[in-house]
Amino acid sequence: QVRVTESGGGLVQAGDSLRLSCAASARTSTNNAMGWFRQAPGKEREFVASISWNGGSTVYGDAVKGRFSVSRNRATGTSFLQMNALTPEDTALYYCAVGRSSYAGRDSAAYAYWGQGTQVTVSA
Repeated sequence: QVRVTESGGGLVQAGDSLRLSCAASARTSTNNAMGWFRQAPGKEREFVASISWNGGSTVYGDAVKGRFSVSRNRATGTSFLQMNALTPEDTALYYCAVGRSSYAGRDSAAYAYWGQGTQVTVSA
C-alpha cells in the first residue's frame, strides 16, 4: 500500500502563488507517474497536471496551462505543484495521486493511490 500525503494548501489572494507538495511512502512511487487533480464544491474532479516517472514528460489541464508547473524528486518520492497567478476559480481541494505505470495522463482511472487532499482557497 502506498500512502500519499499532500501539503501546502491555504488561503491566498488572487494573483498570489502557492506551492503544493506530495509525499508518497513507497518505492513504487519512484517508478510511476504522479498526478494532481482538484475538486471544487458541487463540481466534478478535474485533472490538473501529471508528470512521468522520470520527470521527462508533463501534461497540464487547459485551465492551468501556463500558470501551474509540476515537478518531482524521484529520490524522495515527492511531487510539487507550483501554482502562480491564482484566481478564485482555482479554489478547490487538491489531490495528489500515484499512477499505475510510468506514464499517466488525464484519466483518474490511471492512478492507483490517492491522498486525502489539501484545500486551496483563493479570495478575490
